[in-house]
Amino acid sequence: MKDLIKSIIKDFHKRGLPQFIERNIEIPFESGKVISLIGPRRAGKTYMMYQIMSGVKDITNIVYINFEDERLEISANDLNLIIEAFFELYPGKKEKDIFFFFDEIQEVKGWEKFIRRIYDSINKNIFVTGSSAKLLSKEIATSLRGRTISYEVFPLSFKEFLMFKKVEPDIHSTKGKAAVFSSFMEFMKRGGFPEIIGMNKEIAEKTLNTYFEVMLYRDIAERYEVQNITPLKIFLKRLLANSSKEFTIHKIFNNLKSEGIKVSKDSIYKYLEYCSDAYLLFSLSNFSESGHNQITKKAYSVDVGLSQMLSFSLSKDLGRILENIVLLELKREGKEIFYHKMNFECDFIIKEREKVIRAVQVCYSLNEENRERELKGLMEAMKRFNLKSGLIITMEQDEQIGNIRVVPAVKWLLS
Repeated sequence: MKDLIKSIIKDFHKRGLPQFIERNIEIPFESGKVISLIGPRRAGKTYMMYQIMSGVKDITNIVYINFEDERLEISANDLNLIIEAFFELYPGKKEKDIFFFFDEIQEVKGWEKFIRRIYDSINKNIFVTGSSAKLLSKEIATSLRGRTISYEVFPLSFKEFLMFKKVEPDIHSTKGKAAVFSSFMEFMKRGGFPEIIGMNKEIAEKTLNTYFEVMLYRDIAERYEVQNITPLKIFLKRLLANSSKEFTIHKIFNNLKSEGIKVSKDSIYKYLEYCSDAYLLFSLSNFSESGHNQITKKAYSVDVGLSQMLSFSLSKDLGRILENIVLLELKREGKEIFYHKMNFECDFIIKEREKVIRAVQVCYSLNEENRERELKGLMEAMKRFNLKSGLIITMEQDEQIGNIRVVPAVKWLLS
């Protein structure tokens, strides 16, 4: 095992860093904390690591291990072999100069104690990635309390999407605006997984389907030992295909039951938790003190390309896709997000430090049919939370309605 680890470390040093495009995520380099990069599979966490590694002057000061390497069948008891292997390769290295990068570390049970030991006895230059939201909470909070800073890495934002496509974010000149808008239409169809950019339609769809299958089987079924895959797969596909629509576990349970699919209601509650942990979807609760309303939720995909691949009907509903894109952009801010529904509905309210600070409505276009409903939903939330202004994000409209700003999605995403 130690010889294999030596080969992995040495091969990385000889290979060097691949080319990468910098993401709009600022990660501290020498913070004195364990840096955790958490997010869905294939969102670019490894390349974020390469971006950080580029700040290390001597590549041989880097210990990089990807725990999804099929050659590595490693347990928590074997982790110290990594330290032994490195210092046997480079006996003259000083401990304080070493940088540790561990990819998909949740693959090793008991990893937290190993990281804590490095932190306490070697140095604090430690970076880990994982595709489990639990790395943000339970596992890190218990073993690395106060010693870590966590960052979520999602698929590309629209601003990053333009950067990867080498399109200037110019929305002022006629030519620039046309190029940006064309890219946004592509972004709405394909989503933001970095690998998808530049692929033809058929290969992109097959790639997204592979992502879904790996997340389903490896990040959920294997991790949580789900024996009966069929109801889990149906549950997940339906939530993603009905992105931004309200749902209840009770209704889903009854639908599955009526179709002859055997699954307990408790299992469906667990499925929702598993899917959220694997960053396949996000669920929002209605901001209400009413127990009944707390049961009702709305689901959103971690990537609009992924959800459209699973649903032909969703691809025609640009309003729901736009709402999902806005939710993902709000998630990047790291604040609490709910929706609000009393007499009318407001798509998003954003909470910070126990106080609601913003209300956001999303619709493809404000027209005679929906104008009154959309405005009333937003104003109802503004009144309840004593907000002086509100925001409506549309595809192209740009206007001011009293204390409500109506702004085109592209303008908002690039601001």
